[in-house]
Amino acid sequence: MSLNDPQWGKRGNNSGPPDLDEIWRSFTRRVRELFGIKGPQGEPGPDGSGPGRTGLPLSGAGILVALIVLVWAASGFYIVDEGRRGVVTKFGKYTETTQPGARWHLPFPIEAVEVVDFSTSRRVEVGYRGNAKNKRDNEALMLTDDENIIEIQFAVQYNLKSAEAYLFQVRKPDQIVQYVAQTAMGEVVGKAKMDFGLYEGGEQIAESARKLMQDMLDRYNTGIEVQKVALQSVQPPDKVQAAFDDAVKAGQDRDRFRNEGQSYANDVVPRARGNASRLLEEANGYLAAVVQKAEGDASRFRQILVEYSKAPGVTRERLYLDAMQTILSSSSKVLVDQKAGNSLLYLPLDKLMQQSGAPGSAATEVTVPRSATTAATPEPAAAPDAGRSRDALRNREREGDAR
Repeated sequence: MSLNDPQWGKRGNNSGPPDLDEIWRSFTRRVRELFGIKGPQGEPGPDGSGPGRTGLPLSGAGILVALIVLVWAASGFYIVDEGRRGVVTKFGKYTETTQPGARWHLPFPIEAVEVVDFSTSRRVEVGYRGNAKNKRDNEALMLTDDENIIEIQFAVQYNLKSAEAYLFQVRKPDQIVQYVAQTAMGEVVGKAKMDFGLYEGGEQIAESARKLMQDMLDRYNTGIEVQKVALQSVQPPDKVQAAFDDAVKAGQDRDRFRNEGQSYANDVVPRARGNASRLLEEANGYLAAVVQKAEGDASRFRQILVEYSKAPGVTRERLYLDAMQTILSSSSKVLVDQKAGNSLLYLPLDKLMQQSGAPGSAATEVTVPRSATTAATPEPAAAPDAGRSRDALRNREREGDAR
């Protein structure tokens, strides 16, 4: 009702408040004019000159009902954001799943809608809450295959793949995920050794637990997809931690001693094998040398025997000369004439040979008769001629044969 309304002006001259009934009639008349509804018989028209057009009566209760129906119908509009799904139910029974966008459903109590988030990764913790210090021993303690107890704390990340199954197939699906995770991890750890779970087998245990969890959740038709199983802590219980540390140190010492022994063996065994191989090769070489020398000596003896049968004297003399040359070539030689009684005759043949450039060994001490050693050592004399030396050797040979 505006201030320019004629009815408001008429009441404005009086000092009392306006008539509420008249205000209501004016309001209903304007609503009828707006919707083109005829007023009741006998009611003045819009210009006040006579009765208005006949039509359906529109009272205040009817307008109120129309507004309530309009608001009720408008309450059925809803918006599904990206990454979410709308689950529509009619009288509590699943009807459909709507995609992102503006949607409408029959308002309450006929239909209802629940928006489920598909984009957010959900998480459940087993063995702890919040951090590793806040432990849950009833969830973390598990028995291994070798009858040892270990404490495992891990987290499971999962997403939804079916809103219908997530909402209507199971009750408390998040709690079911926790129970399934605990059961799957207990089964996997129960098939593994303690050392495998504590050290090198963490990733393998987590992956096996994830696959087993997914199989169990699919059998329950939960509409959940497990993304990852992350191990937070794997260790023995606190009550046996000290004993376990001692066992670990003993195992480390055992491995260290074993490695040292293996290193020593790797050093000694190849060296011993090399020495054995060298000795074997030397023995084979010595064997070949001895055999070849023996074969050569036998062949030489046969050849000498043939020559000896032809000329015994010459062959005997030649053998004697070769033998003396072999014996005297590696020894110092001093000639002293004892028969003539001349102690001054001293021939250091080794010195003479060194001066002449012939090969010979170094001079060594030689024992001679007292008559020769009493005289002073003279300067080296001139070497006798070759004929005289040869005659002396022949005379000595003859003397030996005569004796």
